[in-house]
Amino acid sequence: MSNAAHAGKTVLLGPDHVLNRVQRGALFAGVIGLGICVAGGVASPTQFFRSYLVAYMFFFGIGIGCMAILMIHHITGGAWGAGIRRLLECGTRTLPLMLLLFLPLVLGMHQLYEWTHPDIVARDPELLHKAPYLNIPFFLVRAAFYFCVWLLLTRYLNRWSLEQDGTLDPAPARRLELLSRGGLLLIGLTMSFAAIDWLMSLEPHWFSTIYGILVMGGQVLSAMAFVIPLAAVLAEEGDGPLAHVISKEQFHDLGKLLLAFVMLWTYFALSQFLIIWAANLPEEIPWYLKRLQGGWQWLGIAVILGHFVLPFLLLLSRDIKRRAGALAVVAILVIVARFVDLYWMVTPAFYPQGITVHWMDALTAVGVGGVWLWFFVWQLKGRSLVAIHDPSLPEHA
Repeated sequence: MSNAAHAGKTVLLGPDHVLNRVQRGALFAGVIGLGICVAGGVASPTQFFRSYLVAYMFFFGIGIGCMAILMIHHITGGAWGAGIRRLLECGTRTLPLMLLLFLPLVLGMHQLYEWTHPDIVARDPELLHKAPYLNIPFFLVRAAFYFCVWLLLTRYLNRWSLEQDGTLDPAPARRLELLSRGGLLLIGLTMSFAAIDWLMSLEPHWFSTIYGILVMGGQVLSAMAFVIPLAAVLAEEGDGPLAHVISKEQFHDLGKLLLAFVMLWTYFALSQFLIIWAANLPEEIPWYLKRLQGGWQWLGIAVILGHFVLPFLLLLSRDIKRRAGALAVVAILVIVARFVDLYWMVTPAFYPQGITVHWMDALTAVGVGGVWLWFFVWQLKGRSLVAIHDPSLPEHA
């Protein structure tokens, strides 16, 4: 076969590739950013943990979103996923790093969650009612369980993928498909509860039954928006290591999937808003009232424009979806909008009186993101960029 992967050839990231320079720059920015934030956190620990939570959840979401898309590919097949499969696998392998980076959130629980203060809980009947679930020991046990599930899935998704590289036997592919069928269900359950624990409980009097689904929809969108520019860089106008694997047709498919995920997130967000707004219940409506006044409403408008309106209009174009560079620009717009949306969801819980942007918000994103990106590229170097015996790989003349 003319396809390099089907010929059994390993496709590696070259030592002179631009991603090597990106990796070095990311590590430098990450270390400097986190160092400055830790120094600032000594003077203002509460602000540090608030800023760190947003940055952590954004990059953690890319990793867990990569796992979800990878499992979808193992179940459905298709050339759209073959070219980005190893990128998705690298995304899943950042989860051990995110386990380590979760520790500061454990240390900052008292600064983040009011239900961790016994004196506040004692004076609040509703928090007393929720105390069997919202308490520190059970919170930590649940977090440990979530990471155990995610790391086990990561282990076998990557282990069996490597096995597939060394054999024509369809057994590894079959095991990956079976694991993915159950794994998607496990991700759905664990991530729903993690979203409730880590984000929704910032405002423990408020609740939404679709909140976990909304968070997961955003994570899958973040992951797809992340791998598209990376795939464009690796394809590099016919000269990159993935040039013979990802064609215009595959970018077209990825663009259609990006559009689908944009619309799916919009459906979840609009559903939550319409149901809560129409019901106008005092237990639910304050969450939106905080975010629609005091300047937060302008950030909300920015989310609508950058997260739905512009990507939707741009991705309707067939030409944009077939041009790797243009599609990458749209994906980067979505990534930025995803961070703004997460900031809009989380930060008003701490500043309901009006919009507040602190310098640590930006630097923690640079710090966590730099370390995360360095680790991601490091993982990318360790394996072939193409799954050698993936039956979904497209044929090229």
